[in-house]
Amino acid sequence: MPVRRFCFLTLLLASSVGAADFPQRIVSLSPDVTEMLYGVGAFSRLVGVSNYDTYPPEVVKVPHLGQLHNPSLEKLTASRPDLVIINNAQAPFLEETLKDLGLRVLKTSNRSVEEVYAAMIAIGHATGNDREAARLVADTREGLDRVRRKTATLPKTRVVMIVNRTPGTLRDLSSATDGSYLADLVEIAGGRIAIARVPSGYARLSKEDLLATNPDIILDFVHGPKSSLAGDPLDAWRELPELKAVRDHRVLAVSADYVPHASQRIVQTAELFARLIHPELK
Repeated sequence: MPVRRFCFLTLLLASSVGAADFPQRIVSLSPDVTEMLYGVGAFSRLVGVSNYDTYPPEVVKVPHLGQLHNPSLEKLTASRPDLVIINNAQAPFLEETLKDLGLRVLKTSNRSVEEVYAAMIAIGHATGNDREAARLVADTREGLDRVRRKTATLPKTRVVMIVNRTPGTLRDLSSATDGSYLADLVEIAGGRIAIARVPSGYARLSKEDLLATNPDIILDFVHGPKSSLAGDPLDAWRELPELKAVRDHRVLAVSADYVPHASQRIVQTAELFARLIHPELK
């Protein structure tokens, strides 16, 4: 056999063996992970996702395994995954259980934009899609930089972003703080989160906290028509007419399905925040 042909066949065989070493049956237990798997070109290897996955549209054809923190372990193990991917918020509830089942687990973090980039790289490396992951990071970074350039000369409006509350009331308020990816995106969009940083990136608030903060804008996280937050966000906020954001009619609903997902879709979230915070932008 000619040396050149032998070398070619050797390289081809090595490539095939290497590909086989990467996971071919992947379970994603979080929508942000599923979206990143799609972004790096590994979506076709998914054999299970959470009940909250909606993107890409093809995800409806993938078996849904249950809740974010409490998936069906029977369905999960029946899918025979060679890799299960979770995020840092799920890890305290799932990581040890999954490992006790003998499953290979990859844990990603999504607390900041930089951690989202790192998660893309980690997922690309685990699936053998390093090049695609690097491209996904570059495209996402450029998208965010594009938004940042548009807002660079605009005033940094003070923002409170409510991510949860008791239905129809202002009880049990939770807000994003510095240290969360949502705060990073608000900053990129020309705003500034007005709530002091806490380690988790999300803080519980009282009405008194809000009155003391008195933000220019309140972004009220509405999770869709079946959510506890559904309805006109101004209805509950009428309880605090002294708030500047209420007086100025700048309590704004945030209902886009991509906002809670720290994936490449953070570019869309930053664009949305920029339009809400600075409606003068064209």
